[in-house]
Amino acid sequence: MIRVLVAEDQSAVRAGLVLILRSAPDIEVVGEAADGERAVALARELRPDLVLMDVQMPRLDGVSATRQVVAEGLADVLVLTTFDLDEYVFGALRAGAAGFLLKNTEAKDLIEAVRAVGRGEGLIAPAVTRRLIAEFAARPVHEPTADPAVLDSLTRREREVLSCLGEGLSNAEIAGRLDMAEATVKTHVSRLLGKLDLRSRVQAAVLAQELGV
Repeated sequence: MIRVLVAEDQSAVRAGLVLILRSAPDIEVVGEAADGERAVALARELRPDLVLMDVQMPRLDGVSATRQVVAEGLADVLVLTTFDLDEYVFGALRAGAAGFLLKNTEAKDLIEAVRAVGRGEGLIAPAVTRRLIAEFAARPVHEPTADPAVLDSLTRREREVLSCLGEGLSNAEIAGRLDMAEATVKTHVSRLLGKLDLRSRVQAAVLAQELGV
């Protein structure tokens, strides 16, 4: 079972999300939160596998809540957003979110996204992710960029895989481009995340864009 905490301030939206998730036999909704502070508190108390986190919430916004949940190793975070909130999403991804979903996502896609994060496949909806990454790659960076020296520990192959992640490619797409087995891609992704001290492949994609890999 994938244990999920739903954090969304609009009660009707939250109820809809809970209803959808509970329709899946392998997903259990263990808690609900209407604000960011409550989301962090419940994550500490319940230790879910995943927090479905809205970006805009009272008391503590979703980005700050995501940062706390990830920093304390409480759960993976899947962010809910709309495209007009891209800047918030970018902040959430840098804070360690495993991925993001649009609020108008179909029910079956929401369930599959939760399952994907549950399997450790943090890159949700590659086409959407590519669009997000491209938008922010074209914008001025207001925060200090990462030190290129962090890449020194990577092998040539791991750098190639990182570059593909920066383009928002899925494991299957990376395998096709680099002519390797998909299982090998997964191994490289896991190793480079460990070396770079990152929690998700989406974080790796953002880093790749920041460093121009």
